[in-house]
Amino acid sequence: VQHIKRRDILLMRELGEGAFGKVFLAECYNLSPTKDKMLVAVKTLKDPTIAARKDFQREAELLTNLQHEHIVKFYGVCVDGDPLIMVFEYMKHGDLNKFLRAHGPDAMILVDGQPRQTKGDLGLSQMLHIATQIASGMMYLASQHFVHRDLATRNCLVGASLLVKIGDFGMSRDVYSTDYYRVGGHTMLPIRWMPPESIMYRKFTTESDVWSFGVILWEIFTYGKQPWFQLSNTEVIECITQGRVLERPRVCPKEVYDIMLGCWQREPQQRLNIKEIYKILHALGKASPIYLDILG
Repeated sequence: VQHIKRRDILLMRELGEGAFGKVFLAECYNLSPTKDKMLVAVKTLKDPTIAARKDFQREAELLTNLQHEHIVKFYGVCVDGDPLIMVFEYMKHGDLNKFLRAHGPDAMILVDGQPRQTKGDLGLSQMLHIATQIASGMMYLASQHFVHRDLATRNCLVGASLLVKIGDFGMSRDVYSTDYYRVGGHTMLPIRWMPPESIMYRKFTTESDVWSFGVILWEIFTYGKQPWFQLSNTEVIECITQGRVLERPRVCPKEVYDIMLGCWQREPQQRLNIKEIYKILHALGKASPIYLDILG
């Protein structure tokens, strides 16, 4: 794990707050051989207990070993003094859920104080481009036998030119608290993204991550709606365990909905694997040319 000196990190502004501490935008010096300073996202751990320190160390070792173009880049830690700090690359458009909502048909912007419809609707090609990149990152995680357990658009980040990466700053449990269901005192579970076997037996595997990917696809094609938004948490649990699945979003082509259904097979072995999913999405993306003018 790379160690970064505290004096090389200059906090600029708060990006969010989680149960463990805060996430800041910062400038980091002496990180890159080619640049004098870089923008980074810094995750802090305040008042760590011994157990929290151990988790921090374990997470840092884990993240150091995960390196892929569609996984958020982890630069290292700063552990001299308090708070403990993790340094990640900064993705300027924030989390994918917020991004989808901002580029959906209902998104409004204020112009001269007046609400006005945005012209930034994502088209099919951009949606496929986003999905393909997440599938690519997941293919890598599966190859490393890494089970994420909390794949959702809130845990993906968007950078320049519609670059999307999987990241989980553990922040979303607070910012998106309605996406989690509190079980047995303190465990927060993202039940709306979980397959029956994870809900009923807490079984998490590469196959349960594939189920979650189906839900990510649904989120992308609904511009970031919450899955089963019309139902309460207990109704969602009932629904999923009884075998009901989310309906096809209005703008979603049949080929893409078929992938979702392939992710939501009740039996884990029957689900599509992430490599197959990536192949199909990649082929569909080739058929519809990608327009990246949605943002710089």
